[in-house]
Amino acid sequence: MTASLQQSRQGKVLLLTIANAEQRNALGPEIYAEGMRALTTAKEDKDIGCVIIVGEGSMFSAGGNLQRLQANRQQPPPVQAHSIDGLHAWIEAIGSFPKPVIAAVEGAAAGAGFSLALACDFIVAASDAVFVMAYSNIALSPDGGGSWHLTRAMPRQLVSELLMCGERITAQRLNALGVVNRVTTAGSALADALELGNTLCGRAANALASVKALVHQADHNTLADHLMLERDHFVANLHNANAGIGISAFLSKQRPRYE
Repeated sequence: MTASLQQSRQGKVLLLTIANAEQRNALGPEIYAEGMRALTTAKEDKDIGCVIIVGEGSMFSAGGNLQRLQANRQQPPPVQAHSIDGLHAWIEAIGSFPKPVIAAVEGAAAGAGFSLALACDFIVAASDAVFVMAYSNIALSPDGGGSWHLTRAMPRQLVSELLMCGERITAQRLNALGVVNRVTTAGSALADALELGNTLCGRAANALASVKALVHQADHNTLADHLMLERDHFVANLHNANAGIGISAFLSKQRPRYE
């Protein structure tokens, strides 16, 4: 069975399902390309307010396909570099995508699967889900932005432990560390992610896009620069029609219906 990234809709939520169950939802170039196409289309679709990435069956993703990696060892290094560039383009696209992206994790998120989950704005994980940066277990180093995201979320010593020792970490521990947003009962990650997604879809898209942009730029700005950026986003959003809708609804104790 060919690996694919299947698309479906539930209301205003776009579901992207990693469908490669025979290889534990391993990732590869075809999935990266489909992910890029899906986000490009969803960016312009006003009927889509949120994206959820989920794995087919009982697993999120085992990361890279080891058979493909072994075969690529016989190819010139640019072959693997090109493949990783595809993954990294998808990771960057998730970061710059103006709408919330949620990872719904059942089972294991390993290697690049863990990196993919970290690239999302939210992680909803089943209580028995496990996460592992498995690279060092097979003499490799991270890709997919895993080391970047973890270093910004955790103390350096813990990041070193996860990346160098390659040990599993539970959803509960990541929740306590602030990396996983919600821990759900086993089998309920997608349902809870959809609940979160529907809540987000009920908010003003322009405000959420500003929040995401501000959060992603905060690490790179001085305080003075970031304050100016916050000012500019605030003023633009105040003069957006949705602010009028939101303020009026709040004052009249009604539920807003944003454009």
